[in-house]
Amino acid sequence: METRKRSIVKAVIWNVLGLVSMTLVGLAATGSVKAGGVMALINTGIGFTVYLMYERVWAQISWGRRHV
Repeated sequence: METRKRSIVKAVIWNVLGLVSMTLVGLAATGSVKAGGVMALINTGIGFTVYLMYERVWAQISWGRRHV
């Protein structure tokens, strides 16, 4: 089972990558760094929450794990 700290660190790193890529997509779509940044921040907040819950649910599921 994963620790909560590990799940949070993974989620933060994943969302930093997402924040950067969404900012670039938002910039390309709107031509505005501010609008792109706002879109990216909203997406990151939602994505962080959903990803963290997703990881914690899967941490409770034993299907597909091998115990050595």
